[in-house]
Amino acid sequence: MDENTKNEIENEIQSNDVVLYMKGTPVFPQCGFSASTVGVLNHLGIKFSTVNVLENENIRQGIKEYANWPTIPQLYVKGEFVGGCDIIREMYESGELNELISSKGIETN
Repeated sequence: MDENTKNEIENEIQSNDVVLYMKGTPVFPQCGFSASTVGVLNHLGIKFSTVNVLENENIRQGIKEYANWPTIPQLYVKGEFVGGCDIIREMYESGELNELISSKGIETN
């Protein structure tokens, strides 16, 4: 990944408490996994920023390298990679995701 792409990713992750790299937007997700992850975050009332990887091929590939994670969506909380759709769903079902959000001091609605 080039330095500009890496800087753009790091800036986004550091500038927002919760960031979801996804295909599409929260209103119009372009894949079921992204839609499912948005659904979990919305259900918990978590405010989050998104990056539509379909708008920038460098970001789409770069985020996979950045996290060493092959799939999208990818969720970051307070600068840390949390996981993809399956991990987020499992954490949600076990209550772990809510605990993580609370422990990081992130407000929910």
